[in-house]
Amino acid sequence: MRNSFIFHASTAIVVFTLLLLSTTCKAQLSSTFYNQNCPNGLSTVRNAIRTAVSRERRMAASLIRLHFHDCFVQGCDASILLEDGERNALQNKDSARGYEVIDSAKAQVEKICPGVVSCADILAVAARDASVAVGGPSWTVKLGRRDSTTASSSLAEQELPRFTDGLDSLISRFATKGLSARDMVALSGSHTLGQAQCSSFRGRIYNNGSDIDVGFASTRKRRCPDTIGQPGDSNLAPLDLVTPNSFDNNYFKNLLQKKGLLQSDQILFSGGSTDSIVSEYSRSPATFKSDFASAMIKMGDIGPLTGSAGQIRRICSAIN
Repeated sequence: MRNSFIFHASTAIVVFTLLLLSTTCKAQLSSTFYNQNCPNGLSTVRNAIRTAVSRERRMAASLIRLHFHDCFVQGCDASILLEDGERNALQNKDSARGYEVIDSAKAQVEKICPGVVSCADILAVAARDASVAVGGPSWTVKLGRRDSTTASSSLAEQELPRFTDGLDSLISRFATKGLSARDMVALSGSHTLGQAQCSSFRGRIYNNGSDIDVGFASTRKRRCPDTIGQPGDSNLAPLDLVTPNSFDNNYFKNLLQKKGLLQSDQILFSGGSTDSIVSEYSRSPATFKSDFASAMIKMGDIGPLTGSAGQIRRICSAIN
């Protein structure tokens, strides 16, 4: 009887300890994480992002996408910034961009607080500041992530969404990261910004499908050849037909008109379970912006390295 009590007591202690460690790990992410040891770090990042976006408005979309592609592989750990890893995955190669902006922001922060602010946190803050710079929402970024020492192109190809994904596949991919279908639609709304290469939407505009506006397809065909390797194969087109450089809800209005550029865009409004969410966002820009901010906070919580895990990389593209 006494041994039984000791066993249960020991088990309770182990469980309590694990819960405490889990709580402590989560508690290490805090919006005030750098208030004491790098009080000017976040303003330094903000200025760097403002400068980059003012130089090229498209960069806002690229920085938001970079954070998204980082978090979906191994968690929000800056693994996408390491050379010869995730950068070479099919979903990133020749399309992920903004690395030099993060490098510049990191270098400026290193001058005032060497070895303190992680690349993973800079990525998270940069996404928020990029959104604000083009009229999008702001949100409170929780900080305290550390940087990964590994990166895998094969894992990235396995876990990152593809522009050919169907609705069920997209919902499933996001669900595995703890994100709901509503989060997925809201985050897809970041395609109110930026551009895509011809190779990513060629199949959609030439398939003569019923889910694409004929005039829209005809316009896009002018700068996108129907065969791989022809001149213009890498030409760009705006993801949002109306206001490609401003954060608004026109992306969703485009979907209602069958003018989504990518298959994975239009599939959100194609007679499926997310139609009502798209319709809601098309009517209410305030709801979209609020949900987008909430979804970005949730995404930033995916698998962060904290405490003694990982490291603080001095140069974001290389392990120290």
